[in-house]
Amino acid sequence: MDDDLRERVERAAEKHALLNAVKYESDADVGAVMGPLMGENPDFREHGDEIPGVVGGVVARVNDLSTEKKRERLEELAPEELAEIEAEDEGDDHDLPDLPNAEDNDEVRMRAAPNPNGPWHIGHARMPAVIGTYKERYDGSFVVRFDDTDPETKRPDLDAYDAILEDIDYLGFEPDEVIVASDRLETYYEHARELIERGGAYTCSCSGEAFSDLKNSGEACPHRDKDESTTMAEFEEMVDGEYDAGEMVLRVRTDIEHKNPALRDWVAFRMIDTPHPREEAASYRCWPMLDFQSGVDDHLTGVTHIIRGIDLQDSAKRQQFVYDYFGWEYPEVVHWGHVQVDAYDVKLSTSELKAKIEAGELDGWDDPRAPTLQSLRRRGIRGEAVVEALTALGTSTSNVDLSMSSIYAENRELVDDEAERYFLVRDGRALEVEGGPDAGHPPLHPDHQERGERTIPADRVVVEPEDVPAEGERVWLKGYACVRREGDALVATGDSIDAVREGGVDVIHWAPAEDNVEVRMRTPDGDVSGVAEPDFAGTDVDDVVQFERIGFARVDDHGTEESVAYWTHP
Repeated sequence: MDDDLRERVERAAEKHALLNAVKYESDADVGAVMGPLMGENPDFREHGDEIPGVVGGVVARVNDLSTEKKRERLEELAPEELAEIEAEDEGDDHDLPDLPNAEDNDEVRMRAAPNPNGPWHIGHARMPAVIGTYKERYDGSFVVRFDDTDPETKRPDLDAYDAILEDIDYLGFEPDEVIVASDRLETYYEHARELIERGGAYTCSCSGEAFSDLKNSGEACPHRDKDESTTMAEFEEMVDGEYDAGEMVLRVRTDIEHKNPALRDWVAFRMIDTPHPREEAASYRCWPMLDFQSGVDDHLTGVTHIIRGIDLQDSAKRQQFVYDYFGWEYPEVVHWGHVQVDAYDVKLSTSELKAKIEAGELDGWDDPRAPTLQSLRRRGIRGEAVVEALTALGTSTSNVDLSMSSIYAENRELVDDEAERYFLVRDGRALEVEGGPDAGHPPLHPDHQERGERTIPADRVVVEPEDVPAEGERVWLKGYACVRREGDALVATGDSIDAVREGGVDVIHWAPAEDNVEVRMRTPDGDVSGVAEPDFAGTDVDDVVQFERIGFARVDDHGTEESVAYWTHP
């Protein structure tokens, strides 16, 4: 590692060590520093075996400082990040910290900018959940902008535009404005022309490899000093589609010796041969890069605050060059870490999910095994529960873990009071019942006796294999009576409920062996078959019920051969 790189690593590591120490009011941790450090500086990764040693020394020095000195040093290095931490401290009444400088704007205006290459997974929901919550807090506005200006690498899915808007509606929010970037190519061209006139851009025909070599060595490419008229003429030829893909690009003129190579003369427009799938945009071949398109749109739509991943810090720095050329004020930016979701074997990746669907490994975007909002919706999980769980994560720059149990807990609070109770028996074993009443009558809901009772025939029943009592032992058939196992029969004993309270008799669920409803319950772990009590047939599609001792489920279909339910959560 050369001295220049070591100095950069130490400087960046000191900032993140101070952020970690001040935020959590404790010593900094090397592991917690490494994540944001490498995410913010991708060029460090090739030195990954040397970086931890350098970081360890910096962390040790930071930890030797007093709390007051740490805060003072952080204010010198990163005053905006310190202000963000202090805003979080002041926002204890909310899961989300107050937005920085929100009071300085007439209207807080934020945007979600999805790439419409497929419906949203759970991780995508964090952005609209947080933005929608801030909109309500500040009485602001919420823009949805489809960033669909890459028709090749991140090719848009025509169905995804409406699917994403449906996902936002599911979460309980309504955008104030919806914009499609591929409708706005002429706007981007006009701003590119103005940028050229301001001396801020030039056309370049270097190969990607050749320019990369020049950039990394801090050398200007031979096209950088083109006169404005030549650049303008060549850009018009790009717009007219007169170049092949890779033959010509338009670059933003920055600082070719900038300490961060990623910011040196970055590409604003490139040629793409693959037609856009939207008919309105199919004829265009000169497409803006996301940093140019997004930067222009954020200004033109009046965005005041941007939330983006900490790994995208370079985007703000690239866009700042454009803003400086135009004399625009850059929006406030809140950076956050990535969210990881447990309980799924499938990655939070739209492309991977799409590949599994196309390969037949998943039935569709709403397959219960898929970590998508469509799947949660079909399982009967309410959007409000998802929003509550995601906003509780805050906006920390550290990577955060979302436990599905937190979504389940929020949803249980919403559905428990409404969900009627039923019995579902999986892989049931049939047993005769002797000496008791003809039927059981458990309540539809234990907390709402006024809703009435179910009627479950009890001459011959099925119980789950692990609930079958040993010979001579008793169990309580819930809503029926206490019975004792005698061979292949369950014989009523006449015992009162005290047998459960005082005698340690287990309470089990059950279903009639003949007069029942065949049920296929779809779960994240695969389909489960069983039989339910007859009254289950009277439920409506979309009802969320509780299969006692199993969990909540959403009724999906009542067919002639079977009913289908989607498992919601325990």
